[in-house]
Amino acid sequence: MRFFTSVHILLLGYIIAALVFWEFSLQKQSGLIYEQEVTILKSRVDSAAQPATYITELEQLNRKHSGRTKQYIGEGSAFLIVILIGAVIVYSSFARRIMLSRQQNNFMLSVTHELKSPIAAMKLNMQTLEKHQLSEAQRKQLLDRCIKESNRLNDLCSNMLFASQLEGRQYKPANESFLLSEQVEDAVTDYALRYPRKFEQDIMPGIRMTGDKIMLQMAINNLLENAVKYTPADKPILITLENNNGNAIISVADQGSGISDPEKKKIFNKFYRVGNEESRKSKGTGLGLYLTNKIVMQHKGRITVKDNTPNGSIFEISLPI
Repeated sequence: MRFFTSVHILLLGYIIAALVFWEFSLQKQSGLIYEQEVTILKSRVDSAAQPATYITELEQLNRKHSGRTKQYIGEGSAFLIVILIGAVIVYSSFARRIMLSRQQNNFMLSVTHELKSPIAAMKLNMQTLEKHQLSEAQRKQLLDRCIKESNRLNDLCSNMLFASQLEGRQYKPANESFLLSEQVEDAVTDYALRYPRKFEQDIMPGIRMTGDKIMLQMAINNLLENAVKYTPADKPILITLENNNGNAIISVADQGSGISDPEKKKIFNKFYRVGNEESRKSKGTGLGLYLTNKIVMQHKGRITVKDNTPNGSIFEISLPI
């Protein structure tokens, strides 16, 4: 990237310098033409004998010279602006490609890790069940862990498949009426089974809306998964649902480390993850919040993130009922 930036700046500088050089050359040439025309005028018209004619033609020559100067400056300026716009577009496009390439590379590394981790955990649990005589409580614990890892694997595969369908414009959203209150309650119940004593909820009953139930289920799951990922084990997560002036407001408040203001503008970008690859400890692919934002936008809603008190983040989805 540094090499490209250096070459880009040098090339742009060379083009601008060449443009300025030709601008001065044209102005010099225009001056020579003007001097020649004045000389011809003096040889053709006697300024003493015909002062009025001489002054009139001299004024015409001055206007022509001034017009050429304005033309050269105008065309040069327009060409310079076009060059600068083109340079900005080329640089921005290349920078985006580089950034996307890095994000995709990080995504592939993350996906590989995310796929291998639950598979390895399930394999270990199954081998333990096969090789050892365990009590019923121990067997249930290992089976619960297998179910938890398989659910995590299923969510990951669903996100990847849905992202691919969205990019290829292959997914056609459904439009059905359903109880959003029950859907949010079911999602919290499912996650509470996987992460006991982790969730607190305040869900208003009877909120019904029209939309794609499967897509919204994925959006809610992504927010819950994200909250679990960043909240310490001994801290609760609060989920609320309310009807506010004809809008269903779903709020997920975690007590993690929070998100800085500059990163709040980026977290809904595809493949983006908070922090850097060296210091980041949380798992993820950078698809969850991207898909959640896409789903909310398709339902003509909006998603925002704000700081929680005393620490953490609050993700809030507003959907028209």
